[in-house]
Amino acid sequence: MLFDVRTYTCKPGGLAKHLAVYKEFGLAPQSKNLGQPFAYMVTETGNPNQYVHIWKYENAGDREAKRAAMWADPDWLAYVKKSGELGALEKQENILMTAVDFWTP
Repeated sequence: MLFDVRTYTCKPGGLAKHLAVYKEFGLAPQSKNLGQPFAYMVTETGNPNQYVHIWKYENAGDREAKRAAMWADPDWLAYVKKSGELGALEKQENILMTAVDFWTP
């Protein structure tokens, strides 16, 4: 298993607006191409302008194929445009992780 852990930081006051645009325009095409996220969370402590989502893949090839399909999807591209126009995102970080041998997700 390969986990793509993505942390996004929004400008102050932008988190709710950004998530609303994602819910309306981005969730469906992203889920259609990547499957359901393993987790999609907002912070309870720490930076109140951050959220994290985690996607689960079989391996790097699975991730590459699914993400290529997503970036070829006109509905996803329309969401990316709307998100950019909103301008709420400030920073994105992502790391790829694998599970330890004693945990099966």
